[in-house]
Amino acid sequence: MGNRYTRTEEDSPAQVQVPLLEPEHTQTEEEKDTQLDRILRRLDIFLSVFGFHQSSLLGFLLSWAAFLLLGVAVPVVILRLSSCSDCEKYQIYNFELDIIVSQSCLAIVSLACVSHNLRKYGIRNFLFVDRLHGQMLRFRKEYTEKIQGFFRLLIFWILPCILLKTAREIFHNIYMYQDFWWQSVAMILASVFSWTYLTTISLSACLLFNLVCNLQVIHLENYGKLLERDSDVSVFIEEHLRLRHYLSKISHRFRIFLILAFLVVTASQFLTLFRATASTGITNFINGGDFAVFSIVQVVGIILCLNAATKISHRAQGVISVACRWHALLTCNSTDASELSVSNSVGNLEAMNPSGSLPMNYSESDLESQDYPTHSINTQPVSSIFTYLKRQAFVTYLQSNPGGITIFGWTVDRTLINTLFFLEFTLVLFVLGKTLVLST
Repeated sequence: MGNRYTRTEEDSPAQVQVPLLEPEHTQTEEEKDTQLDRILRRLDIFLSVFGFHQSSLLGFLLSWAAFLLLGVAVPVVILRLSSCSDCEKYQIYNFELDIIVSQSCLAIVSLACVSHNLRKYGIRNFLFVDRLHGQMLRFRKEYTEKIQGFFRLLIFWILPCILLKTAREIFHNIYMYQDFWWQSVAMILASVFSWTYLTTISLSACLLFNLVCNLQVIHLENYGKLLERDSDVSVFIEEHLRLRHYLSKISHRFRIFLILAFLVVTASQFLTLFRATASTGITNFINGGDFAVFSIVQVVGIILCLNAATKISHRAQGVISVACRWHALLTCNSTDASELSVSNSVGNLEAMNPSGSLPMNYSESDLESQDYPTHSINTQPVSSIFTYLKRQAFVTYLQSNPGGITIFGWTVDRTLINTLFFLEFTLVLFVLGKTLVLST
């Protein structure tokens, strides 16, 4: 809002004022601004409804009062009222109490961490879509699409879980034989509403982290295009320093949330597996259905977080490969002006790389590999040894500073995910060994 200049696609990163736009173009830019403002306002209202905005003392008190009422008091009261003759036999009370505790803990972590960041930075600075940090004028359309994707993902994952939860509650209340049908309907509605409230809070926090990472992916994908139009190595270093600074901010803001969420989910899944395998009674959809539904929500949330973190880490690390190939191509095809003419050098270069583009090959195992376009680069032959040294210094800098999402120094990439997988797998085998093997 206070930006007096923007960088066009042809300009260098120097601060160049944008010339006056044509009336039609101005109208289009204003419409894009309005569309982005509208979707940001919608996101802001959504977060306010679920208590993520706690900028004032009144907002803080209302948010946590609503959480204690809807997320804790309502499910506990319903659990106390849900009594049946075979509840002890099927351990329904113990199972559901564990679920309430696990779900409430995950929602508390999500609400506390996200509300703290929103209160401290505000919605635009939190998402890096303000004019100062996010270069909003250049990426308004991409920003709008990513924020709309936040709502689509939330609806896509939460609706099937709500249907499963509703079906489970219906079977559960039919089994308990309530004296009055209106009492059963009221308990079903209250239980589903409370569960939806807590689930939306936990999933929204994971999707917000996913959204922040996807918004920065836009800048990393655009970074490769600098090789097309700029030849000053200082431009590349300056832009990369800016991107690494923002990735460091994201890592710092979300590292506590990621650690606590992972610990809560791991403990909850450990307890779920232990309850299901150590129980001597019958485990069916009536008493164990909530375990299955809530486990889906937990695993989906963690996968969304890990997918976003690894995606942006691999994008940041992929920049090194692109820069190395760019440096090698220019170095191998640069000629000394005293030996060959510039025209012959350009001809040889085009013969070696007819398309004039730098191929970007990514692993086929990447789900997002098809998202990478092929970027053309500036392949003018350079004979200056100083230019070569600048490029070499730039490549060395990238190799020493790959960037990505980190948690207290550990980069979230495939290596870390493989480590987490084997830790979880070891934990599963340990629980099964204690409950199934020893009991048998």
